[in-house]
Formats: sequence, structure tokens, C-alpha cells
Amino acid sequence: MTDTADDTPDPADDPLRAPPGERTVPELLRFGVVNVDKPAGPSSHQLSAWVRDAINDALAALDPEGEPIDGVAHAGTLDPKVTGCLPTLTGDATRAAQVFLEGTKEYVAVLELHGSPPSDFREVVGEFEAQIYQKPPRKSAVTRRLRTRTIHDLDVLEVRDRQALLRIRCESGTYVRKLCHDVGLATGVGAHMGHLRRTATDPFDDGDLHALQDLVDGLAWAREGDESLLREVVRPAEDALVHLPSVTVAPSAARNVATGAPVYAPGVIGGDESAVSTGERGDPPLVACHTPDGVAVCLGRLVGDPDAESGVVVSLERVLL
Repeated sequence: MTDTADDTPDPADDPLRAPPGERTVPELLRFGVVNVDKPAGPSSHQLSAWVRDAINDALAALDPEGEPIDGVAHAGTLDPKVTGCLPTLTGDATRAAQVFLEGTKEYVAVLELHGSPPSDFREVVGEFEAQIYQKPPRKSAVTRRLRTRTIHDLDVLEVRDRQALLRIRCESGTYVRKLCHDVGLATGVGAHMGHLRRTATDPFDDGDLHALQDLVDGLAWAREGDESLLREVVRPAEDALVHLPSVTVAPSAARNVATGAPVYAPGVIGGDESAVSTGERGDPPLVACHTPDGVAVCLGRLVGDPDAESGVVVSLERVLL
């Protein structure tokens, strides 16, 4: 499908955002992501509220005629004592929160053994590097139903006396506390989880974490005219989608999606090879649709061939415009 000059709407009415690298600071704050380094103490909900309030205070000064953001969304709850990687979507980007359910998470945990580790400790731990069964704990917010979760990697980094340092790369939704308990049972001595730190949530890791104070400082400096720190801390929300298969759609098709239309084959320009594979559990894969200049359009399920001449290619799950 080819766009013509006559098809281009008035900029004031165009639902398409500016390309990620060309957005103003207010536009960035209303559709951004911050890879927050959560400290021990506050809950994930408290930290998210602080991020929202700090952004809205800045927006009131930077763009007083514009709207405040309604809220933020983080990448999976961390208990108050747990630290580390808590990617947080801001404003309209909260519509994309489900992307954090599609990737893997990585943790470093201290396993507190209740006795001396057996001689085959590493071999016993290695047996959990597989698909395992888990039931959510009683305090969880989800239904306590037996389910499977995949442990992709489980490495023993160090053993000292009755403590072991573990690195766990696992499917989203894995309860590490329960995993540590089960490892303790398998070793025959019992164990519980000590300190826990999340080191990665696809597509983010601990290589570019930012403390809440970095965000507060960046917002303050931006109000004084220096945007450099803020643009390091707050990234375009499209950066939260890079681990998903991508389908490129024409701007005209993107504008139709903004009104609730699915992605039809004539509007598809191209797609990743990975977009044609099935998801981990056999479902149609979740894909992110973008315009040619990188603007996120929607999340959806790939239900058709991107190379087809007709038919629905992507069924909508969340419109991001």
C-alpha cells in the first residue's frame, strides 16, 4: 500500500508519533521506559508511584498545556527486600506492559542451606535446569494452580559453608523463593532463599540500570534546559519491544490500526524471520508492529503470512498509538 501526499493527515490530527530519536522531552516522558534499579525497602508499587509523581511534576513545568501521565507499569513485582532490574513504562507506554511476560528473567540469589551441602550439590542443583512444576505461594495475587515454568540456566557461582550463590535464568512467572525451597528439599538438608537481586528482564539487564535519584536529577536538569541526563535515563518505549519479532507496516496502515483495525496484508512492508515461528507454548507469537521510521504501532498475534496478498496478518492485542 502506497501513501500519497493527499493521504497524509494534518499533523495536529495524526495519531503517529514522531520517530523515537526526534521526540521532545514531554513526548518522551509520555511514552518512555526507565530501567529502574530498585533498592531494598519500598515495594514495586511505591517505586512506580514515585516515578509517576516525579514525571508529572516535571511535565507541569515543561509542558503546562499538556496532560499529565495517568500512571506507569513495571516489569513484574519485586518484594520489598528484593533489589535490581525493574523496567518501568511511562504514560501511554503502559499499554505495552504485557511484553515483559514474553521474555526471560535473570536473578542472582543466595541459597541459605540448613545443613552442610552434600558432595553432589552441584549435580542436584543442575537437575532443576529443566521444565519444573510450581504452585504460586499463598500470598501471591494469582490463582494457586499447579503450572510449569522453564528454568533455562541454573548456575552455582560459589559455595561457602552453608551458603550458595546461584544465577537463575528462567521463564517469566517463576517463583525463585519456591525454587530455592525445592532445591533444599532435593539436597536433603533443606534451604530457603536469602538475598535476591534481579539482574535482567528481557530486553533489559543490569548494564544500564538507573537509580530513582538519576531520574529526579535528570528531570530537574531538563527543567533548566539540560536534557542530556534525562535522555540517558528515560528511553523511547520502543526500546522495551526489541526482543519481540517485528512486523513493519505502512504509515497508512498504522493510522487504520489507531482506529482499531487489524493489520491487513496489503499494509505490511516486511517482517522478521522469527515472526513466523510459534510461541514457546505453541501459540501464535506476540509481535510488535512498527512504521518504517521505528514508531511503535501495536502489539498483536501473528495469524497470517506477512508475504500474503490479502487477509489479516496481525490480530490486535494492544494499540500503542
